[in-house]
Amino acid sequence: MLEGYRVILGSQSPRRRELLAGLDIEFETLVLTGEEVFPEGLAGKEIPLFLARQKADAYNGMMDGRTLVITADTIVWLDGRMYGKPHTEEEAREMLRSLSGRTHEVITGVCVRGAGCEEAFTATTQVTFARLTEEEIEYYVRKYRPMDKAGSYGVQEWIGYIGVERIEGSYYNVMGLPVQRLYGVLKGW
Repeated sequence: MLEGYRVILGSQSPRRRELLAGLDIEFETLVLTGEEVFPEGLAGKEIPLFLARQKADAYNGMMDGRTLVITADTIVWLDGRMYGKPHTEEEAREMLRSLSGRTHEVITGVCVRGAGCEEAFTATTQVTFARLTEEEIEYYVRKYRPMDKAGSYGVQEWIGYIGVERIEGSYYNVMGLPVQRLYGVLKGW
């Protein structure tokens, strides 16, 4: 699949690199994106889709008929509010307190772009957390440093083991890349 294509993953996320590698697709990682800013008024699915497309824009000058760029952005959505990556440990604790004992959405926007063509989509997964104690939140933030994760958690880490009661949708989407859906898009390329 994708023989003769130069496939670029435009992400510095180690989880996205791991997930894309699991599809047995040869790719390189090249990050050209800057600050992630979206217009006011966007909500839910619109935010990560806008950001994934914005990230892909940085590669437009590299596009030829045999280059394919994959970019993505993941957010957590709860009560009409976006939870991105925390800036401080206290913000991480606050996010985890908000998610504790509740169901939230993990939404990933993905953009696959080649010369003159683009396929962009979102994937949404419902995640239900058990009630977390202050000690559990503190332990996770201190030991796992979730500063690079939307919503301040990695489902594949300790907090996912002890805190996630239920997932409806793609587990891999919660990790940051809905690989099953992406595979379908790439198959049709």
